Amino acid sequence: MKADRPIVLVGMMGAGKTSVGRRLAARLALPFRDSDEEIEKAAGASVADIFERYGEREFRSAEHRVIMRLLRSGPGVIASGGGALMNEATRDHILKEAHTVWLRAGPDTLLRRVGTDRTRPLLSRGDPLVILERLIEERSPVYALATTVVDSDIDDEDVVARNIIRALKGHQAR
Repeated sequence: MKADRPIVLVGMMGAGKTSVGRRLAARLALPFRDSDEEIEKAAGASVADIFERYGEREFRSAEHRVIMRLLRSGPGVIASGGGALMNEATRDHILKEAHTVWLRAGPDTLLRRVGTDRTRPLLSRGDPLVILERLIEERSPVYALATTVVDSDIDDEDVVARNIIRALKGHQAR
């Protein structure tokens, strides 16, 4: 598969956007970028620190700027933050300028992967399972706007990466 524009992985925290994204990029011989890592580099602070110091609104603003820069950098694989598509301007650019892949995972999988990770600002506000279920309910209709959906409940990132490539090839053939 030849990527003619960026491939943006979207989905909940713990869906595998970073781990699968690295494998996908390697398979496609494309650069990989994680929007959260890029935000941390630019800010000189962790995502959790940015949330704590400046709040979610400022974080989403920084996330928008970083994702716009990454989209302009040409073909590659981009792991977006879990809430990136919830920002309408960010969502519009991603959907227009990239192949989007929703890595869909259920709440039990997500909880197992990130439930005890206290560096996740949104999970530090109560029962992680309840928070994940609420976020899935809120975000799924927006994630469903992605051009491709791939289930990522499988714990083998290489299999998920191969499934993404198959799905994208099928989408391009249409």
